[in-house]
Amino acid sequence: MSAPRVLSARRPWKDRRIVLGVTGGIAAYKCVQLARDLTRLGARVDVVLTDAATRFVAPLSFEGVTGSPPLMDLFSSRGAALHIHLAREADAVVVAPATADFLARAAHGRADDLLTTLLLATRAPVLLAPAMNDAMFSHPQTSRNLDHLEHVLGHRIAGPATGPLAHGEGEGPGRMVEPDELVERVGRVLGEDPLFEGKTVLVTAGPTRERLDPVRYLGNRSSGRMGYALAAAAWRRGAEVLLVSGPGTAPPPVGPELVSVETAREMRDAVCERAGEAHLLIFAAAVADFRPSLSRESKVKRRSVSRGIEVELTPNPDVATESRPFRRDDAVSVGFALETENLLDEARRKLEEKGFDMIVANDAAEEGAGFDVETNRVTFMTPSGEARELPLLGKDEVAEEILDHLSDMASERWTGRS
Repeated sequence: MSAPRVLSARRPWKDRRIVLGVTGGIAAYKCVQLARDLTRLGARVDVVLTDAATRFVAPLSFEGVTGSPPLMDLFSSRGAALHIHLAREADAVVVAPATADFLARAAHGRADDLLTTLLLATRAPVLLAPAMNDAMFSHPQTSRNLDHLEHVLGHRIAGPATGPLAHGEGEGPGRMVEPDELVERVGRVLGEDPLFEGKTVLVTAGPTRERLDPVRYLGNRSSGRMGYALAAAAWRRGAEVLLVSGPGTAPPPVGPELVSVETAREMRDAVCERAGEAHLLIFAAAVADFRPSLSRESKVKRRSVSRGIEVELTPNPDVATESRPFRRDDAVSVGFALETENLLDEARRKLEEKGFDMIVANDAAEEGAGFDVETNRVTFMTPSGEARELPLLGKDEVAEEILDHLSDMASERWTGRS
């Protein structure tokens, strides 16, 4: 099991102002975690509680995780125009849980409390996380309200999820999506970049496993974190993301479409099948260079090979090279070079041989970089001879730097193209 992620201030949440509206549903308790996570990512979070919300969670809980007391009264000591100030200063408004009653009031333009009033006054993007009993969610009026909120007013809808509901209500659609997913969906609201909107990004990630027998395989220590961070960052910028991943140990990110594979040949086939859709291809997977020539049908018993076992290896396909004929003419491609010696020379060779637009090189032997860690130190190289070395950063930060570096060449190549 992977260790819990440590959150710290970073893009696109850092220094942004988020209004978190909490209404009166049982899932309100989860929003304390949501407020905490957004705050730890560097956002200023203004919590607005409806009167019903205070029946489920204490206002002091939110003050403890954000550092600011929540707001509840439309007419307060902070001024009668509080809703206007909040509405103007917000970079995003999130309502979680959004109960059936709140959705009805919001859809009909009511302004009978602080939350609905600021919703009418803001021009910031709005994200709603519905949560209610499954019967209430399936009611035609709730469906009409959600349709109006999404397609007429332009609000974003996250969920609901399907799963256990309140005690005694069984399971079904109506459960609020979890805080970690909402954090990422807020990130997409804050991080959308016109350059990436309408574009498809294909990312390979994780290791491959090459079968020796039914219980053993050849593989490597890749967790998938670097590729997952890249897929998440591209999705937050507004792209549609295809993530072709081997069996890594890190949890896959929220948002991208996940295509799970195991072997190098399966990864090659999946990438070649979808490469024509991609405007940007990022080859971050740690693909095994070789596989056993013979994959045994039954487990090899130790007693039957007491003097050892010889395993003949055969080369695996090169996923990046074999996908080249299937790519778009305007596609941008990025490779990774993980080496233990002659890092820059090897990276430059791969850059030229595989026709990448950029290669990201990192030293597997360096402390804090490579496999099994949350950080990485990389160097970017391009065919022009440019080389840019980054300091040791978190892999999420490295992903943002990679996409920033790609933006200029991608913008030129994609201009006027679909």
